[in-house]
Amino acid sequence: MSIQGTAGEVAADWAAATREALVAVVGEAAAARVLDRLLPVVPAGYDELNWPNSAAIDLPIIDRIASTVADDAVETAMMHFTEAGTNEWRFRVYHGGSAVPIADLLPLLDQLGFRAIDERAFSFHLGARSVWLHDVGVQVPEGIDLTPEARAEVQRAFVAEFENTVEVDGLNRLVLRAGLTARQVELLRAYARYLRQIGFPFSQQYIETTLVRHAGIAAQLVQLFTARFTPDDGDRTAEADVARAGIVDALDAVPSLDDDRTLRAMLALIESTVRTNAFRPGPNAGYRDVIAFKFDTSKVPDLPLPRPLYEIWVCSPRVEGVHLRNGRIARGGIRWSDRREDFRTEVLGLVKAQIVKNAVIVPTGAKGGFVLKRPPAGADEFRAEGVACYRQFIAGLLDLTDNIIGDAIVPPPATVRLDGDDPYLVVAADKGTATFSDIANGIAAEYGFWLGDAFASGGSVGYDHKVMGITARGAWESVRRHVAAIGKDVEKDELTIVGIGDMSGDVFGNGLLRSPHAKLVAAFDHRHIFIDPDPDPVASFAERQRLFALPRSSWADYDSSLVSAGGGVYPRTLKTIEISEAACRRLGTDRSSFSPNELLSVILRAPVDLLWNGGIGTYVKATGETHADVGDRANDGLRVNGGELRCKMVGEGGNLGFTQRGRVEFALAGGLIYTDAIDNSAGVDCSDHEVNIKIALGAAVAAGTLTLEQRNEVLADMTDEVGDLVLDDNRAQGLALAIARRQALPMVNVHSRYLNTLESEGWLNRALEFLPTDRQIAERQSAGTGLTTPEFSVLLAYTKTANVAEMVRSDLPDDAYLEPDLVRYFPQRLQREFHDQILGHRLRREIVATQVCNQLVNLSGISFDHRLSEETGLGVVEITRAWVAVRDIFGLVELWEQVDALGGTVKLDTQLELFLELRTMAERAVLWLLRHRKAPVDIAAAVAEFRPGIAALSHGMEAQLRGRMREQAFALEAGRLAANVPEGLAQRSVLWPLLHTGFDVVDLAERTKQPMHTVAGAYWQVFEQLDLWWLWEAIGRLPRSNRWQTQARSALRDDLLAALADLAEDAIIAG
Repeated sequence: MSIQGTAGEVAADWAAATREALVAVVGEAAAARVLDRLLPVVPAGYDELNWPNSAAIDLPIIDRIASTVADDAVETAMMHFTEAGTNEWRFRVYHGGSAVPIADLLPLLDQLGFRAIDERAFSFHLGARSVWLHDVGVQVPEGIDLTPEARAEVQRAFVAEFENTVEVDGLNRLVLRAGLTARQVELLRAYARYLRQIGFPFSQQYIETTLVRHAGIAAQLVQLFTARFTPDDGDRTAEADVARAGIVDALDAVPSLDDDRTLRAMLALIESTVRTNAFRPGPNAGYRDVIAFKFDTSKVPDLPLPRPLYEIWVCSPRVEGVHLRNGRIARGGIRWSDRREDFRTEVLGLVKAQIVKNAVIVPTGAKGGFVLKRPPAGADEFRAEGVACYRQFIAGLLDLTDNIIGDAIVPPPATVRLDGDDPYLVVAADKGTATFSDIANGIAAEYGFWLGDAFASGGSVGYDHKVMGITARGAWESVRRHVAAIGKDVEKDELTIVGIGDMSGDVFGNGLLRSPHAKLVAAFDHRHIFIDPDPDPVASFAERQRLFALPRSSWADYDSSLVSAGGGVYPRTLKTIEISEAACRRLGTDRSSFSPNELLSVILRAPVDLLWNGGIGTYVKATGETHADVGDRANDGLRVNGGELRCKMVGEGGNLGFTQRGRVEFALAGGLIYTDAIDNSAGVDCSDHEVNIKIALGAAVAAGTLTLEQRNEVLADMTDEVGDLVLDDNRAQGLALAIARRQALPMVNVHSRYLNTLESEGWLNRALEFLPTDRQIAERQSAGTGLTTPEFSVLLAYTKTANVAEMVRSDLPDDAYLEPDLVRYFPQRLQREFHDQILGHRLRREIVATQVCNQLVNLSGISFDHRLSEETGLGVVEITRAWVAVRDIFGLVELWEQVDALGGTVKLDTQLELFLELRTMAERAVLWLLRHRKAPVDIAAAVAEFRPGIAALSHGMEAQLRGRMREQAFALEAGRLAANVPEGLAQRSVLWPLLHTGFDVVDLAERTKQPMHTVAGAYWQVFEQLDLWWLWEAIGRLPRSNRWQTQARSALRDDLLAALADLAEDAIIAG
């Protein structure tokens, strides 16, 4: 620019020209006000380097920023001068407060595609306020037409970069190259970030470069997304089809195979998306703070296994998170992860374990996790950012979740749904979010979400797991079962223990207070190593109680005067630790000098009764696994192999303490162990009861018959009973696994076939669950073993998961006969006072299915329905109907409880023998019903038909037996009495293998109209006179190594009993 004259004349002329230009832009009055304020503070050199028409743009912006209260206000402008090159522009940044370092500005411009060539800065000081103008010369990429609309959008994108409302990376070049908005680029970025989390082989930078290189296709991808999810009344399908066809045509012209793969992966993600909040209004420039996608995972290519049923991906400049659900009704914790690069892999591993853990409760497994993308340095700031990101993540999940108002499903506003109704979303605490439940419930309240404070269990109004000690108490039930297996009584006998954790922790602390006979000889946490070679059980128990009650206690707080000779507490920061001769003897080592990690390995391998894990980390692997396979680098230096453990049993109160292969290795070496999912399932079970109780009571609160304060009182009053209901589940599963261990070798072929069935039906992936192949099972069989209890634990969970799913898809849960099963799930007070709310529970079908399935599998065995399906060709639902009828006809639950009560008074072998005979009785009775009554069995009708007669026979049948059958019964009864079985139970138990024949007797009595005792006498008289004993015994000895042998054996027994019934009928008629 050039204005001639003296300095004063030039300044006057510039001011006049600027006034004239400014009036043309903002009008006379506004121009006068701006110039009166700013002309006196125009910085030196500004008038020399800027045309008046440029100043007419600058000054109103500077005035506006100076008038704002907010610090760091920023605006931009773009100018083009004719003397500059055709692709050279001035990009002006106006910033309130301090100057912006050029090093901060240039990357923002560079990622938009500009090339900076020079920069001039001017500062306007208006009293306490300063406004900086950064005038940057930039070159625009060749071929870019900077229309007014394009300039406006790229300026908005720059401001969004500057204010951190969008991320700064190469994808922002698409604003210029593809004509996209910054928000549209964010959509592509969210998909690109998800691609990396699911293991896409190309880097984030390559994905960005590919999209920019094929900017036209990137724009078409956004067009497809918009066509699918814009919430209007247009023909979305037709518009999406046109957009997709254009993309496919364009892809055919892409020369690079890698580029093609990347673009097709983006296309696949868009087409697998079924919901998004991208068009839902919000506070962030009119949009939500996060972008959330819900995926139909069956359509996502190359997704790591196992595929969840539903997946929500949440992405923003501050947070990324994922929520995986294995079913429509699912729950699990939300983890604050520190694994930025692969947190989905972490969450996938957790949800796999959660599926197994949740098999005992109504919902199947779910898990969520989020990471901070901009973690601040300070501890307080870090936590505050974590809470803020957690809030964003939870909001993103709720954005895509249907609500229930009254009886109506209400979709989220401004949201296109390409899936069915989906109103059930429940979260829980996990690592890093232990105190966040109230935050989540507060967000749910803001959304008016139907679950209220049942959305996140464990909040301030709910069941406090640490106060209840519920997780540790549940895990201790597993220990109780293991202790019984080695011939000890956990209530009476001393147990030597090594542990992982400290007394301040919920699971470790509560666990080590379960028995006053526990002798904790060594333990460690992340801070200290505790060794007590010969503790006094009474004194050490009292000291553990004190530490548990002491806030934030550590092993360093343990009273040293109570530590036995040769013991002590050692910081893990020491270079070398010398231990005493007494400690060496207790830990089973000849060495006395160790590094801390070496000593921890020795403790893990100590020859004790119990290894109790209440800590965080993975400490035991299999010999064939590497530390890298484990994925817990912090404990690589101390981790041991399962085969090296010398403890007799393991209690897994904490998660992931062992790898699954490490558990199996320990079990194959003779160790007693289930899985973490079995041992610590009481926590999720307790939360499930809390959620379902709140749903039931919520109906009463909504109806106005109960206030919220009264509801809270009811919840608190039922705490102890909820705990008892939860522990009943733990005991039942532990017993089922103990029986499975007893049957591992005899039923090894059945288990092998069952694994194949589950796998072929898509319920189970053996490789993912580390279950043995058919060949490995055959090798074990040759060595005299079968599946191990850790493997049975997985099989138990998948059996329940599959069976519940089948039942929920059927009309079985709607059978009025099963209402008592629904009611029994809840505490007694709820049954008495809120019976109608229980019957109208929104999850009543799922609760019924879960209750019935749990009971069937626990009482009749993991492979029960599989075996009966092999023999009858019928499905799980038909078999379950018959089983429920048999359960109530024979009083199976009451008999089971009587046998279970024998624990500690009879030998374990005797008790297991009785359990197995009850199972055999039930199995034979179910087969009779399935073969002699039309499917599906009418449960109520079958119970009414047979229960009275079976009850009569079970109390008088022994007198009706004849000959060798009678002799065997009396001999068996004598043996049971000698084994300390109570007389009444001993007498009844000898009839269990025969009681299924009572169906024929009852049926025959009805047909002949003869008294029950007359028919029964005739029935067994024929049996004895025809000397059918040998045939009965021979059938029982037939092999059942495969399905056909099993069917043949069962058919022979059925034929024998049918013939016996016919002959007995002939005898009765003949008189």
